[in-house]
Order: sequence, then structure tokens, then C-alpha cells
Amino acid sequence: MNDADIRPTRQTRQKDAVLRSLAQSGRSLAPAEILALARAEVPTLNLSTVYRQLRALHEEAQVVRVDLPGQPARFEAPCGHAHARGRAAHHHHHFHCIVCDRVFPIHACPGGIEKLAPAGFRIEQHELTLRGRCADCAESAGSAA
Repeated sequence: MNDADIRPTRQTRQKDAVLRSLAQSGRSLAPAEILALARAEVPTLNLSTVYRQLRALHEEAQVVRVDLPGQPARFEAPCGHAHARGRAAHHHHHFHCIVCDRVFPIHACPGGIEKLAPAGFRIEQHELTLRGRCADCAESAGSAA
């Protein structure tokens, strides 16, 4: 399939609400989180419509699917961070909070990953997920002690 075969779907209030929810969140969201945020704009929105919009937006490269091991797919707006501009193959990593289950982007890469591969192996890509407590949950745990 080439670019001429991809026909963008029409822009709707539902699609706009999904896009704005992702853009304003600044992090990866589960479809249920997107639904909760997007309902502020479109109160009649339902989860099946959110999934349909996400599928279309992903096909049009307007959203990025984030797959973390053992987790359902989340989605985020394409990275607008300064290090991503002008790079078609940009990637970034994620922090997954073990308390609130939110996922945040990490705009850094440790580098030197190729040294971890066995001799003769060539790394094509990598994913890195840090797990722990986000700032909100770490603060709550600290004040509860």
C-alpha cells in the first residue's frame, strides 16, 4: 500500500475530541481515559466510538500506539518534544506508575544499548519502560508516612 491508497477519514467532533484529549494530557492514555476526557466535549461519546476513532487515527499516523509488556494498549499524540522534530523514525521511552497505572513519556535514551546484545547480534530497535511511583504517587506515599 502506498500513500495514495490511504484516504484520510473525515474529521468529526468525536475525532477532534479524541485528538485534543491526547494532546492535552501530555502522556499515554488508555481508551477509557480518553473517553473520560473526551466526554467533556462530546457527552454522548462511547467506548466503541473511541476505539473506532483510535484505529482510524493510528492508520493515519495521527496517534501512536504504546504497547507495554503485560498491559493493554495505550495511545499518545505524536511526540512534539524538541528532540523529535524532523525525525520520521523518532522513539522515546516510558515511565509506568505502579500505583496509579498512568504512563508518562521519557524524552531521553540511555544509549550504549548495543553493548548489551550478544556478540554478533545487531539491534534494530529497543523499548525501555521504567516502573515505579510517579511524582503525585510518591508525594502521597511520603505524606502518608
